[in-house]
Amino acid sequence: MKNEKSRPVQPSLPGLQMEEEIEGVVERIVFTNEATPFTVFSFKPLRKNSRITAVANVEAPLVGQQLRLRGHWTTHKRFGQQFQVTGLCIEAPSSAEGIERFLASGVVDGIGPALAKRIVQKFGKKTLTVIEQTPHRLGEVAGIGKKTIEKITASYAAQSELRDIMLWLETHRISGTYAARIFKKYGSFSIDTLENRPYQLASEVDGIGFVIADSIAMSLGIAADDRSRIAAGIDFALQKIAQQGHCCIPEAALEKQASDLLKVEQASVRKVLQDLLQDKQLAVEYVGSETLIYPPYLYRAEIKAARKLLYLQKYADPIAMEADPTTLVARWEQIAGIRLADKQKEALEDVLQYGVFVLTGGPGTGKTTVVRGMIDLLHLQGLTVLLGAPTGRAAKRLAEATGQKAVTVHRMLEAQGAGGSGAPTFGKNEDEQLEADVIILDEVSMMDISLMQHFLAAVPDGAHVIFVGDVDQLPSVGPGTVLRDILRSGVIPSVCLTDIFRQRGESSIVMNAHAINAGRLPVCSPQGDFQFWEIDDEEAVAAQIVELCTKVLPQQGFSPLTDIQVLAPMHRLACGTDNLNKVLQAALNPKSPQRPELTNAAQTFRLGDKVIQTKNNYTKQVFNGDIGFVMAIEPGRMTVHFSDELEVDYENGEFGELALAYALTVHKSQGSEYPVVILPLVRSHTIMMQRNLLYTAVTRAKREVILLGSKAALNTAVGNNRTSKRYTLLAERLYYGFER
Repeated sequence: MKNEKSRPVQPSLPGLQMEEEIEGVVERIVFTNEATPFTVFSFKPLRKNSRITAVANVEAPLVGQQLRLRGHWTTHKRFGQQFQVTGLCIEAPSSAEGIERFLASGVVDGIGPALAKRIVQKFGKKTLTVIEQTPHRLGEVAGIGKKTIEKITASYAAQSELRDIMLWLETHRISGTYAARIFKKYGSFSIDTLENRPYQLASEVDGIGFVIADSIAMSLGIAADDRSRIAAGIDFALQKIAQQGHCCIPEAALEKQASDLLKVEQASVRKVLQDLLQDKQLAVEYVGSETLIYPPYLYRAEIKAARKLLYLQKYADPIAMEADPTTLVARWEQIAGIRLADKQKEALEDVLQYGVFVLTGGPGTGKTTVVRGMIDLLHLQGLTVLLGAPTGRAAKRLAEATGQKAVTVHRMLEAQGAGGSGAPTFGKNEDEQLEADVIILDEVSMMDISLMQHFLAAVPDGAHVIFVGDVDQLPSVGPGTVLRDILRSGVIPSVCLTDIFRQRGESSIVMNAHAINAGRLPVCSPQGDFQFWEIDDEEAVAAQIVELCTKVLPQQGFSPLTDIQVLAPMHRLACGTDNLNKVLQAALNPKSPQRPELTNAAQTFRLGDKVIQTKNNYTKQVFNGDIGFVMAIEPGRMTVHFSDELEVDYENGEFGELALAYALTVHKSQGSEYPVVILPLVRSHTIMMQRNLLYTAVTRAKREVILLGSKAALNTAVGNNRTSKRYTLLAERLYYGFER
């Protein structure tokens, strides 16, 4: 299997493996894993008819790319002989066959397989020289016009720059597979950024965290205790803190985290931290004896949100009413033919009197009825009302429940993409505010402090705001606990609905949700709408989930794609979303010649797959949590249908924004409802077993809940009410105000 292009690059010493270099072409990606970069691919060495299996701890290369691999031979117990890659470099292909495969792979925009064949038939081994030096000659090939030539030339030039970046990284002993991400961000300034501002990569390039940026910096000779390195480490520690849901962190905890990360003395971190505070590059608050450090953007968001809430509460325009609130609510009861509970009446009366109001309650407590009543009453007073929610699915639910138009907060604010700092920009803001008398937001527990601040900035000064949500659900993915903090402050009027209005015997889902929330085990019935299947083996749980989705539930009339949603507490292991998505895809949308597919570094997408958007894309107007279906696949291109109003095209390099959605994390399910929810509760997920997670999962179901796993895991989830504390001062800012 070794060929004439293979050559030792280090002596073969006793007990050591001999390293070799092999040039060839990537033929097929066998397996990839994005979570921990790992790729297995079929590789054809140059001038050989044989194929080898290459294994590399890198992101997947492109099919058709010519590479020079460095590594050694190993023997796998199951898969046999493999070439373990320790380094790779992209090479310009030299043979006509290699050039055609390279061009046909989609790596050069404007060239597909058919056109690649015609170009190489015309120019042979000189093809790349023609593209690089005399691109106008491409016009000699049938079907290539001026615009196509320009597209090809620009794309090939980018490839050349990409090779330069890869070579620079390899020279500095950094995996060249990061080159594409770096080039996408910095373009022609990539190498300048690498050489002069390496720590920028940690915050500005997806997938390149502090560790990689630090490796680059160290390769350039930056000392371990260099001020720029310590400052970057502090910034990275604060990023991690925000990802954990905190808005701020005690000074001592920040110093320790940064010190552990950087492996430098805590005193060195303290000195740089004090300099950053003195230069106002970080924000600080003193609460009693505790010093809390903020990233500036979160400090501003918290301050601005608190100020605006207090302003709206005090200065919202009074609602001109023909009668007192009690009378108006009584009239609405008569018109609607509804008899309200006392708390529901109180909520409707308060809405007419306060600038900011909060309505909370669990499932079945009549929140929807109250919201419909609010809208009717406000319309009767001649007021314009806007409805919104954090996600598309939550907005759709709100619209269906009220019969009124509802939009996502991002669309309400006219999200326009990321600004120079990487933060989102909005068409609606403090300078160009929303046009409405009253704005109602549902599922507010999902909103983090940054989005809340942007929303409040766009609220007209005299408008009224109504927040609706369930404070017992999981907190927002982003930093802060906005809804909980508003309620905790005690200064914003609120009503919590507690009475359950569903008919007895109608649904045990609601009753069990409240039982779980109170720390009691749910009552399960083998044939009822709330089931628990005791299965201790985790592989067996995964297999049973597939059986439920493919046979059992479809026989009951449920669609596997639109009615059934598998939720899981974690990504990893047999019952995590990663594996469940693979096995459910194989069962529900198997590989077939009739189903074209695309493979990226993390997964394979097929025509018809159910997918989820995993990050906000303001340009495409699709946002984290949006669910869609793959409706078209072409080489290097995929189209996803999200709704009748939204179809989105994805190109090479953008597929990482999507993930399979046959199984979702509980966090990703917030704001949604499904006819059937299936949730594995297994021992290996114990670290995530919390009451609010189980409660959130159960409350997503409308008709049926199926829990599978061990009784011990169920007991743990119900009994564990110790939610992680988040550092935030929004409640305190609201309570103490700003009159000082």
